[in-house]
Amino acid sequence: MKMVNCAKLGKELEGFETSPFFGEIGERVLKEISKEAWQQWLDFQTMLINENNLNLMDEKSQAFLKEQLEAFLFGGEVAEIAGYKPK
Repeated sequence: MKMVNCAKLGKELEGFETSPFFGEIGERVLKEISKEAWQQWLDFQTMLINENNLNLMDEKSQAFLKEQLEAFLFGGEVAEIAGYKPK
């Protein structure tokens, strides 16, 4: 089991053997993000998609989600979702 010092959650947790994302961000996720933090991102991403009625085939929606992924996992300002309170 691979352990990482999770940048999102600030503690040593189980990480990924292979990246769940592509490119440069995927490399950072592999080195710095735990499976627990990634699951939190997936839950948040689902809320973003639903709340904003995003079309995943649309390049603007894809760019928005990528920007939100970076902000959510590595520190930054994420979009507000009614009723959501970050942990």
